[in-house]
Amino acid sequence: MPTSTEWLTTLDLVDHHCHGVVESDLTRPQFEDLITESDVPAPAGTTHFDTQLGMALRAHCPPVLDLPAFASPDDYLARRAELGAHEVNQRLLRASGITDYVVETGFRPDLILSPEQMGERGAARSAEVVRLELLAEQVAAAHDPADFLTAFRARLDHELTRAVGVKSVAAYRGGFELDPTPPGEEEVTRAVVQWRAQTPEGQPLRLTDPVLIRAGWWEAIHRAVPIQLHVGYGDPDVDLHRTNPLLLSDLLRNARCSGASFLLLHCYPFHREAGYLAHVFEHVYCDVGLAVNYTGAQSAQVIAESLELTPFHKALFSSDAWGAAELFHLGAVLFRRGLGEALERWAAADGWPAEEQERIARMICSENARRVYGLDRTGRATGETR
Repeated sequence: MPTSTEWLTTLDLVDHHCHGVVESDLTRPQFEDLITESDVPAPAGTTHFDTQLGMALRAHCPPVLDLPAFASPDDYLARRAELGAHEVNQRLLRASGITDYVVETGFRPDLILSPEQMGERGAARSAEVVRLELLAEQVAAAHDPADFLTAFRARLDHELTRAVGVKSVAAYRGGFELDPTPPGEEEVTRAVVQWRAQTPEGQPLRLTDPVLIRAGWWEAIHRAVPIQLHVGYGDPDVDLHRTNPLLLSDLLRNARCSGASFLLLHCYPFHREAGYLAHVFEHVYCDVGLAVNYTGAQSAQVIAESLELTPFHKALFSSDAWGAAELFHLGAVLFRRGLGEALERWAAADGWPAEEQERIARMICSENARRVYGLDRTGRATGETR
């Protein structure tokens, strides 16, 4: 059997949670902002390239742009500028070997490529996931509070005529310590009144109200669609201790038999807790998306740990890439390598047959995502999850 990396590169890879890339030339500060979860530049005299992600980028991305591995950051960014953003995006996305992008469009969509453009640049299929909090903000800005719930339901139904699922960023808006039951209609109306009254004149609405976050969750649950939830590691807006997925246990119990699926995203450092939830709840899936790039050379251990309890038919791949095409390429390279190393180690311990290793890898790399999102081979929704 070839080495793990060689045979895994022949498998389809569905990136079940990602965003678009920026297609404009970037200054060094702008690029460094895309390779960190910090919201400030590195201290004077230092660089965000001096991280696990930065070293992984220098190891794997320069050859795609015709440079030697570990070219200096200055040389790499100069070559990036020489080629231009369109060419860089196309090269890196296609080199990733990702065959399907499931693109969440709720964060700064005006700055990034659309799902359709991502598919074209990457010579891949694409589908869309919509963000519940953004829909609520748009609906609340356009309708009276008494009409909010009716309008939100209509808007969600409209979006789901093309989108294959929804996402919630409740982790960034207060965390998971929420009542796990659906709110009543009068409770929702009162919450919208208060939300609008507390928003300063001229400021955009930003949803943090737990009643309305719950309302969005339950409208999605009632529609039996895949629901992505950011879990764990993220930027400084996250209070990490409030994003432990075990806090979702009662919600998950209440949503059993609804037909909805829950996709726990990233999960680090709670990837073992997420694996437990995927193990005991039939409608829960998980990944270690964002953590793969940010742990770099250590990512193989994180991937293996995430699969200690997660059933192989419940694990998925994602990059959570936004802005920089490098993050897609790195996510794919590191994930294939880490999964391959884990399978080889388990095979060495217990003699797992080569065909069983490949069967498991196919599930994790693509088949699980196709099944849970109802994707056919064109990347479009089949309707099976509805």
